[in-house]
Amino acid sequence: MAIDAHNSALDLSGHFTLTANSRGISTAITLPGDVHGALLAADLIPDPYFGENEKPVMWVNETAWTMERSFSADATDIDGYLTLTLSEVDCIATILLNGEVIAKTDNSFVRHDIDVTGKVRAGENTLRLEFDIAPDVAKARADAHPFPIPFTYNYQTNGLKGIHMNFIRKAACHAGWDWGICLMPIGVYGTMSLRKSRLARQESVQVDQRHSEGSVDLVIKIRLHAFAAGEVKLEHTIDGQLIAEMIPVDKGENVLTHTITIRDPDLWWPAGQGAQPLYELVTDLDGEITTRRIGLRKLEWIVEKDEIDHSFKCRINGRDITMMGANWIPADAIPSRITPDIIRDLLGSAKAANMNMLRIWGGGQYEPDYFYDLCDELGILIWHDFMFSCMSYPSNREFLESVETEITQQVRRLSHHACLALWCGDNEVIGSLNWYPETKSQKERYVANYDRLNSLLQRIVEDEDPIRRFWPSSPSLGYMDFSDGWHSDTRGDFHYWDVWHSAKSFDAYRTVNPRFASEFGFQSFTSMNVIETFADEKDRNPSSPVMENHQRNNGGNARIIETMTRYFRFPRDFDQMVFLSQIQQGLAIKTAIEYWRSTKPRCMGTLYWQINDIWPVASWSSLDYGGQWKLMHYMARRFYSLVNVVAVPDAENTAVTLKAVNDSSLLTNSTIVLQAVALSGSTRELWSGTLEIPQDTAIVATEIALPDLAEDEFLLFSWTDADGKPLGQNDYFPKPYKAYELPRPSISAIWAEVDGVAAVTLATDATALFTTISVDAPGIFSDNSITLIPGHPVTLTFTPRHGKTVEIAALAASTRVRNLAETF
Repeated sequence: MAIDAHNSALDLSGHFTLTANSRGISTAITLPGDVHGALLAADLIPDPYFGENEKPVMWVNETAWTMERSFSADATDIDGYLTLTLSEVDCIATILLNGEVIAKTDNSFVRHDIDVTGKVRAGENTLRLEFDIAPDVAKARADAHPFPIPFTYNYQTNGLKGIHMNFIRKAACHAGWDWGICLMPIGVYGTMSLRKSRLARQESVQVDQRHSEGSVDLVIKIRLHAFAAGEVKLEHTIDGQLIAEMIPVDKGENVLTHTITIRDPDLWWPAGQGAQPLYELVTDLDGEITTRRIGLRKLEWIVEKDEIDHSFKCRINGRDITMMGANWIPADAIPSRITPDIIRDLLGSAKAANMNMLRIWGGGQYEPDYFYDLCDELGILIWHDFMFSCMSYPSNREFLESVETEITQQVRRLSHHACLALWCGDNEVIGSLNWYPETKSQKERYVANYDRLNSLLQRIVEDEDPIRRFWPSSPSLGYMDFSDGWHSDTRGDFHYWDVWHSAKSFDAYRTVNPRFASEFGFQSFTSMNVIETFADEKDRNPSSPVMENHQRNNGGNARIIETMTRYFRFPRDFDQMVFLSQIQQGLAIKTAIEYWRSTKPRCMGTLYWQINDIWPVASWSSLDYGGQWKLMHYMARRFYSLVNVVAVPDAENTAVTLKAVNDSSLLTNSTIVLQAVALSGSTRELWSGTLEIPQDTAIVATEIALPDLAEDEFLLFSWTDADGKPLGQNDYFPKPYKAYELPRPSISAIWAEVDGVAAVTLATDATALFTTISVDAPGIFSDNSITLIPGHPVTLTFTPRHGKTVEIAALAASTRVRNLAETF
């Protein structure tokens, strides 16, 4: 059945006029976009990320702005029912069409479909958006609330006064966080279109999967909004199958359900576990065509009683798979800077580090469609918080009605994605009741208040996406359990922050045994070349006002430096301090993840805080702002290797157990060689053996008594597959690095082209710890921050980022090789 293209859309994005009458400003803005981006383009504000410019540009979010444009429509464009669709207005605005108020918005997470039938003229029309001052609206609502609801302390970093973000629906971190700048961007993002419908428009298309032996039933549920009763033409096509019908509809919402069976399906797997085949589903309603890619997989969360307490693990296509990854925050504090290419680069780095899951954190945002499309394509599962974090929220009728629309829309928009693994109610909201004087003094009231919101979220998920798990909060001990989940490691998910916030040693990670560690982290300074983008040379000091402005966690720089003195000799200059901070950060998280993976199947997930940065800042991220790899990301590629061998010391550090971990889908035969290596470079073999490591297990390989080591020796162990192919190398130092007399190695770096790829061979005359190579060109080495010993050269390949090409000569000319011994 051929469908005539009765439904169409007129794109309303493009050039608008941006004005602020109170400040006498009139300039251009491109939408989708934001005010900060427009003011930067017009040279009306300095770069907010440079120096201490955050406060001098604070006036932008304390100003009322308008955006206006004219657009032309001909008779064909308006010959039907008309809908103005704005998928994200950020945040509180009055929408006017030809001078008439047609809508008011106050939730940036809600898509607005505004019926403008009869309001658009043939010829010239004017669309205008008038934005209120969001901080003022938030404060007025907070003041009017019958009891106080405090906002998070994270808004008061760097002396900021704080904003009542819990009373408006906008990315919470727009007002700052303990890693984030406070900009409070104002803008419009995503779809901006005038949609013409013959009779009805598409609202959402959801796909539920019912798996059985040799087939998958796809239950396709489409919601239509009909402007009047009548009949529409509808088609679904997928896998060469077609459903085509003339369907009667009633005025208002109509839900139409069809089932298609896929025989002998190609199953979708997370990264590292198999392929990610995607079936294309095309839906055509009277010529309004939408396309979705569907990955076929059965995903379950197994939360059931066991010999410890209760399990918490993800089962995919019948296999219990360890989740390995990190937490995700928005890619930029200025939303107009976020592009599909930037997101692809960041997600590509996640996959390159062997990650199979990211947690979209509840203080950020629901990401654009292309983000989830890329995760489907790359095999990266998503633990998805709803957007509530670190503070209580109101539960009055108006707030809950807005949230209900938000959550319903977002679940309907995203539930077809194979990557979507779990809906989580919030980040640390129930735990935050123990943080503030107001909530602690009347906890019963705030628990009841919390339950109203949390119960609403659970009901929506159960109604709209029943095949997926709803998890109340992160961390949480489970359904209807409002007790303290922060200090129980026997069930649920676990946030562990004692190493950072309580200044405990890295060994403290081995004192807890979570079932699923969904948040934990340790900071470093951002890389030196990034620091140079926001700090003049005179400001490159950890105690300078500029560096402290680019550190949003109270005492964070001091924590980095104080911890450094425990493990390392004090660095000789600021550049070495930055380098050493990244070594230290990687070691902290390596200690945690290697141990927790070794406890498998007790621990079935580790998601460190955090993978990315929202601006250039000292933080817990493993990627710099802009996507450059910190040293921790290279370490993550190793400690998230599917087949790994790790050292687990006993509590007295008198003996070490080597454990072999296999998180692949295959039985692995591996030969492990354990050596004692002296800092001079001499080696002696302590043990070797060939093991069968079953899939999805962690087994003991051997044990070694540490007193058998000489004063200048450490453990180095490597493993190969059955064919002798190297799989990995790891080490263990029984003493702090500062206790060793490190030699001053001479390291050579010889570049060549190998099979069309730039490669560099590193060799040393003495043991070189954390040998790190860098070049000026943006790109990724196959490994970095490695242990290099004499007589064992290592060849690394280099892959440029952003589609760049590189010349060997240029790489060689800008090569810098560093190691731990040069830091002091």
